Amino acid sequence: MKNSVKNLVIDDITIQVVRKNIKNINLTVRGPEGMVRMSVPRGVDDHSINAFVRAKLSWIKKHKTRLESREKPPVREYITGEVHGFLGKMYRLKVIEVSHQQEQQRVVQQGECLEIYVQPEHTKEKREALLYQWYREQLKKLIPHYINKWEPVMGVKVHQWGIKRMKTRWGTCNIQAKRIWINLELARKRPECLEYIVVHELAHLLERHHNQRFKGLMDQFLPQWRDFRGELSG
Repeated sequence: MKNSVKNLVIDDITIQVVRKNIKNINLTVRGPEGMVRMSVPRGVDDHSINAFVRAKLSWIKKHKTRLESREKPPVREYITGEVHGFLGKMYRLKVIEVSHQQEQQRVVQQGECLEIYVQPEHTKEKREALLYQWYREQLKKLIPHYINKWEPVMGVKVHQWGIKRMKTRWGTCNIQAKRIWINLELARKRPECLEYIVVHELAHLLERHHNQRFKGLMDQFLPQWRDFRGELSG
């Protein structure tokens, strides 16, 4: 049975309500826009959902205010001199125009610079695409190492993994398919944060929900996981 999704508005706050096959109600406030999402068991009626939300209104407003008040990330132009992160360090871009169509368009790390080789007519979007393709290539080298490291430790097996850009999550796990997705933006973060997300998603193969058992598993395998969670949410 497919999950049912509807929006609930209380005190001018829109809450996305998703009914699914779970045992407990989960409430989250995510992303720079402070999106409120609520997962509820299928049998919970609308009256109970409204009561639960109203009991949590002060908590929701507090977290929405915190997220909405954060400084918005700068608009990136992908031009020479602009600063971009890679594995927790900051690098200056150096855009280099190549003269021949046959010359490879690429990104090269040179010291404290990331050199982007492009055709003169390339747009900002093309420069961005080249940088993110390079980010993807770097993550593809790192992720298998962490999966291979943690699978035997945790007693799980991943059948498939992938990388994609996500707005509100650092990773996801399809338990039935044993497939995990990693957010491409993690290429900007420290390798320890990438490893934390890999462990987090592997832990979902042992426990679906973010309950006490899940937290206990994270404490067992990666005791400092809360530090990395704070770093990624900060």
